[in-house]
Amino acid sequence: MKISKSAVTYILFAILAFFMLQLALGETFTSLLLLNSEKVLTWPWILLTHMFLHGSLNHLLFNAYGIFLFGTILEERIGSKRLLLIYIVSGIIAGFFSSFFYHYSLGASAGLMALIGVLIVLMPNLQLLLFFFVPMPLWMAGIIWAAIDVFGILFPGGVANIAHLIGLGIGIAYGLYLKGKKNEYMKRFAAKSHLDKGDIEDYIKTGRI
Repeated sequence: MKISKSAVTYILFAILAFFMLQLALGETFTSLLLLNSEKVLTWPWILLTHMFLHGSLNHLLFNAYGIFLFGTILEERIGSKRLLLIYIVSGIIAGFFSSFFYHYSLGASAGLMALIGVLIVLMPNLQLLLFFFVPMPLWMAGIIWAAIDVFGILFPGGVANIAHLIGLGIGIAYGLYLKGKKNEYMKRFAAKSHLDKGDIEDYIKTGRI
């Protein structure tokens, strides 16, 4: 499966490059780009940059693996532009609202959860190994991940669980939107005896789902 010059490649390259800069430049660099609730309105760029930072190598590897795994599958369904759009928009929105609950936050988790949310709608029965050894469909894994985040909200442990849930919700909403658009096209196409060139081009522009 080719991912060169894809949104997944660019996202992974960005988070790796940011992490290398964090290691090289230290806390000064990180403090200028992480999400600080006191500076959201005066430093608006942190709503974007915080989703490319990570607090540790394990944090980076977990998110990078998830983005590669789920992002590669999703990109085949909806295209690079839509994947990049949902990743960035969900990260910004989740970051903004989570700033009311957390003083500092960073990481790609909200964007990753948004990608998973879209896939839950489009491919609910996609099989995976939860925690690498428990087989189950994606929709069931999504419920478990959401329950873990709810537990994390009730019993805080230093993780921005609210941002995760917001990202997941945005992804599910966008997935439902894309699925609705597909259904509209299918109904329109079914009413025709054949598809002309304009129909096909219009469908490809709207989304490969």
